[in-house]
Amino acid sequence: MIQRKFISAVVLAAACTGALAQAPASGMQGKAGMPAAAGKTAPAAQAKVPDWPTKPVRLLIGFPPGSVQDLSARSIAEPLSRALGQPVIVENKAGASGTIAADQVAKSTDLHTFGVMNNSQLTIAKMLNPAVAYDPERDLAPVALIGTTPMVLVVSAQASGTKPSDWLGWLRGLGNKASYGSPGTGTPGHLGMELLKSRGGFDAVHVPYQGNPQIITALLGGQLHAALLPPGLALQQVKAGKLKAVGVTAERRSVLASDIPTLREAGVLGSDVELWTALAGPASLPPHVREKMGAMLIDVVKSEEARNRLITVGWQPTPSTAEGLRMRMKSDVRNFGGIIMMRNIRSES
Repeated sequence: MIQRKFISAVVLAAACTGALAQAPASGMQGKAGMPAAAGKTAPAAQAKVPDWPTKPVRLLIGFPPGSVQDLSARSIAEPLSRALGQPVIVENKAGASGTIAADQVAKSTDLHTFGVMNNSQLTIAKMLNPAVAYDPERDLAPVALIGTTPMVLVVSAQASGTKPSDWLGWLRGLGNKASYGSPGTGTPGHLGMELLKSRGGFDAVHVPYQGNPQIITALLGGQLHAALLPPGLALQQVKAGKLKAVGVTAERRSVLASDIPTLREAGVLGSDVELWTALAGPASLPPHVREKMGAMLIDVVKSEEARNRLITVGWQPTPSTAEGLRMRMKSDVRNFGGIIMMRNIRSES
């Protein structure tokens, strides 16, 4: 009898517990006659992510028209505009090794201003010049990686010899009378060449320019002896016989310049340098804007239209998420940071 009463009590308790658990859903009323739980959760359930974009999107480029960053931005602008349903406007804000444009992006508050940036703008700008107005890690938000490319060491057509090792020997023979150009202090073209100087045994003086188009003009005019150029720009001049390609800064030959040997083949080891282009916004960007823009951009870069355009202008499409871009940024801080300290490189622009 005692056992039967105990079982009955357990069953009754379970039934009461179940009834209480279902009470809110079955109309359990508060003092105001409203469902108690619904009164607290309804606002959150009805919260709506704001529409975005609501006006044209700006892509700021820190280098002149015709530069590799400019070409990558214009390759994605049209398909990205269709994906977003708003015009995408590319604006060139050249100067100070790209930091003028990057600073404008960092300070923007309109939710529609982004920057197509390179390694140095997004990583070591503050290491090079403490006076730079923005801090890449603190003030910029990585959105997505667009593409990567090795670079090509080119020398003037005046270089003597018939093969890459000869042209490298010619550059060494010039001693400190040799000069090389870059798009600015602290850019991959500058830091990469400083690495090559130590690995390749030559001593060339650095001459900064606004962008690669100006460097090519100086090379063709005899004002410079060498430079590191993206394959898309180097190949045009090499095929025309106006410049000579010593080698590519990669472990293997690049699909973007399959006819050009690597610098390793010319006997220069440990000189792998990669340039990349990526989209970033201000750190103040709301998560929903950053995530939508990143997802849209990755889809665009994966499309056949954008891939073909990027490859044509010398970029290997390598879309990745904000997290993938963030990891690449940390890697560059380590690698380029070492060159900066070794050479005591500082920028005052």
